[in-house]
Amino acid sequence: MNASNLVTQKLLKKAKSYLHNTYAPYSKIRVVAVLETEKGVFIGTNIENASYSLTICAERTAFFKAISEGARRFYRILIYSPDITPYPCGACRQVMSEFVDDDFEVIICSENKKPTLLKFAELFPYRFSISETYDAEYE
Repeated sequence: MNASNLVTQKLLKKAKSYLHNTYAPYSKIRVVAVLETEKGVFIGTNIENASYSLTICAERTAFFKAISEGARRFYRILIYSPDITPYPCGACRQVMSEFVDDDFEVIICSENKKPTLLKFAELFPYRFSISETYDAEYE
């Protein structure tokens, strides 16, 4: 097993241990995200709400926890669900794009499938960025 597989297995084990913390009474889709940063590992779970627009995905939970604790360098995220193949939604991709570079690793894991490793640029090739759209005239 190479180093990458060892990292994936370690993160996957941690994700599975947090599965019981998900709150998904409506969709019944449980998702856990494990985010590695310079400040350590941050875990996020999806938290649903009867008002669907107020639901938060596991990925954003992990990022917001990390950012609120001072993390600014992000290395990789493992996203796990036993219920679906948990590719990040558009909102999560946009939030991640604010904080990660193109080489940030996104590992997608679901039951009975081999993990998929993507670079962020593969997952979100055309990101919206204020630095690309902001006009210096407004400074």
